[in-house]
Amino acid sequence: MSAQTDPADLPGVSKEQEPRPGTPRLPGQRGGAGRKGDARSGGGSGEGRVLNVFSHGVLVIWGLLVTMPLLWAVVSSFKDDTEIFGSPWGLPSVLHFDNWSRAWDKANMGQYFLNSLIVVGGSLIGTMLLGAMAAYVLARFDFPGNRFVYFLFVGGMGFPVILALVPLFFVMKNMALLDTYHGLILVYIAYSLPFTVFFLSGFFRTLPTSVAEAALIDGASHTRTFFQVMLPMAKPGLISVGIFNFLGQWNQYLLPTVLNVGDPNKKMLTQGLVALAVSQGYKGDWSGLFAGLTIAMLPVLAAYIIFQRQVVAGLTAGALK
Repeated sequence: MSAQTDPADLPGVSKEQEPRPGTPRLPGQRGGAGRKGDARSGGGSGEGRVLNVFSHGVLVIWGLLVTMPLLWAVVSSFKDDTEIFGSPWGLPSVLHFDNWSRAWDKANMGQYFLNSLIVVGGSLIGTMLLGAMAAYVLARFDFPGNRFVYFLFVGGMGFPVILALVPLFFVMKNMALLDTYHGLILVYIAYSLPFTVFFLSGFFRTLPTSVAEAALIDGASHTRTFFQVMLPMAKPGLISVGIFNFLGQWNQYLLPTVLNVGDPNKKMLTQGLVALAVSQGYKGDWSGLFAGLTIAMLPVLAAYIIFQRQVVAGLTAGALK
């Protein structure tokens, strides 16, 4: 074979399989290296599918562990006491809606529900307003002591609330705020502010500075820029931290137990559930207890189901920007 023989003219070698030197490779045209890469990628995709099946299996098991107790409590709220103990995992033969009416009226769950709604609604509004303003200033403005104030809020997240119960009780007593809605609202706001400021300050840092600068150039004040420009842009983060605050404040038991000690009509829903559990005036009525528990769970589940997309968007917005 001479030095001038074209490899494409050899038997078993075609021009389509082996391009001439200097000829660019066309899209989709693969040589031996490409075939080796395909083999390696095929093995990797197989491992990825196994890992994907395993991860989905773990998520399904975790979902069942979370949802099964909730579904069991809801189903038990429609049974009578005999069915609860006789067939705890079976469906009710007849739906006993009177369990809900007894829990709402006779166990005073309606009044407790209204009290929790007033306190949590007021504290949630105050927490979001004050927390958003503080987080915006700490995230967007440089001033002496900025980091010190920020770390004070962060340090408040690690302070156990149980250590503050005794001094908090006497402070509230001296200010005549015990057994009052507004006193409990102020305590809830102070309890929720550290996490709110920590969460929103990181979110405000991800927002584009050019938008705020354009608003200031157009003559908007800092207050108007915050409320009309930056706050709407932070809507995903506000919804996410609002859901977390709502869950924490709605399920709060320790603070109202210490600060609501006199007036039984000012008790929160969690206190009413404990009263049902220890059979205070409701002895042995397990169906009423499950009905009251379901009443307490419904607002939390409804809030998360309605705003679940916004919660996910708020948690991932900082990572995507």
